[in-house]
Amino acid sequence: MQFKRPRILGWILNLYFGEGTSEINRELPFAALLFTLLAASGVTIYESWKKLRDIDLLPTFQKEAREIVRQVDVLGYDPLTVMHKRAEKTKSRNYREFLLGYVSSVRSGINVVNFLKSKLRSVFEVESASAIRSIERLGTLVEAYAVMLIVTLCSYILFIVFATTSVFEPMKISGTPGVSPAVVCILIFFVTPLISIIFMVIAHTERKSNLIAVKQPYYAAILPLTVVSGLTAALYFLPQLQYLTSPQMFPLIITVCLLTVSIPPAVVYMKIAKTNYDAENSMPSFLRDVTEARKVGLSPEKSIVHATKRMGYGRFSATLNLIRSQMEWGVSLRKIFGNIKQKIQTWPVLVNFLILVETIKIGGGSAAALDILTDYSEKQKDVEVNKKSLLRPYVILAFIWSVLIALTTTMVAMTVYALTQISLPGAVAMPLGIMQVQINLFSTGIILQCWLSGFFVGKVNEGTFAAGFKYSAMLVLTAYVSLVLSQNFLGGLYGVVS
Repeated sequence: MQFKRPRILGWILNLYFGEGTSEINRELPFAALLFTLLAASGVTIYESWKKLRDIDLLPTFQKEAREIVRQVDVLGYDPLTVMHKRAEKTKSRNYREFLLGYVSSVRSGINVVNFLKSKLRSVFEVESASAIRSIERLGTLVEAYAVMLIVTLCSYILFIVFATTSVFEPMKISGTPGVSPAVVCILIFFVTPLISIIFMVIAHTERKSNLIAVKQPYYAAILPLTVVSGLTAALYFLPQLQYLTSPQMFPLIITVCLLTVSIPPAVVYMKIAKTNYDAENSMPSFLRDVTEARKVGLSPEKSIVHATKRMGYGRFSATLNLIRSQMEWGVSLRKIFGNIKQKIQTWPVLVNFLILVETIKIGGGSAAALDILTDYSEKQKDVEVNKKSLLRPYVILAFIWSVLIALTTTMVAMTVYALTQISLPGAVAMPLGIMQVQINLFSTGIILQCWLSGFFVGKVNEGTFAAGFKYSAMLVLTAYVSLVLSQNFLGGLYGVVS
């Protein structure tokens, strides 16, 4: 595996300096879409900037709009001059080209709507290519993480050999530092988790989630975490529970504790994810139905009501039924959108709904404007589907490395134990109890590492650490089953009572 220096450098630069640029590039397609739709409805781009000041779903462009409007209203600058100045200051090349292109088209007398449509097409093509590059970087990151786990496995094997044989006894006699249990514990419970956390931080800069304000899974983890913390304290302070820390019981106890922490928030997250993923998949079809109904002459409101009656939207149908009932009762579109924000937490769907509402309220919801919105909503869905399909294999890789680490570590520990029972020069028979303690220690470390790996995989695959609860539970269970099966099989093979 080869790791290119520019990618690693890019991660570091993005971590410290590129957050604003990445955010403005992420929001640019939706801002450009809003500008295009409003321009097609006869709204000037300066009025569009003023409209952006109230859109909190695009926080970077909201801040940019406030600055542009401030310079025009307070300092008296011409809007085109302000946009040209902002283009010179921004670090985003895509945003700079968008501003300069618009200023140039207005000054040269080119049709602004045609320019915005052309630029919007270019922006989405760039976004699609950027998504592919992002997946390549994430693939490199996952490969690097896999290499880290391989190095960790080699370290485990090395420490097993050091701790369970007397081959290196002459080194200790000569004054060479040996491997103490404290060093092993630091490696397993501090160094390896710290490296995993570093990889999570890098993944956080590379992968953004479409879900916003997802806090429910973390709240659901508070009570189980409190219970597990109490049990851990009881194991430490109560002698009556010391038997639970025996080599035969402790990995099981750790597994149960981690599953207790992970499963409740995982269930909460999967319910949220199912609703929002259904909304993402159904939104383009919903907008297409609205557009086609508008083309045959229905009003924007009746077009929306007509589109909500279609079946096959999954859990998104509940939200659409709410929209239809509120519209039939005469509730305003903006108030309906506020109610949608309480049901849906996926960012692209909310932005598309917002643009739909603004297009109808300001420009009358012309069929041409809605057609533009629908076309690019479908393109955005294609990009997301492609991204998810390319990232899916990395989930399988996580389960493979969990099984391999568990099997290999157990195999080496028991093989070394079996070899020490043979009368060989320089080898002293290792007591069964020591071997069980070693396997207990490394099994605990493996289970904990797989639990942390679940959050890394969740961030890479779905863009949010909340998804990590689901993957952590599955990886912990996979690791524990692999450890039990390998220990029972090899124990029977070597005649060792597990």
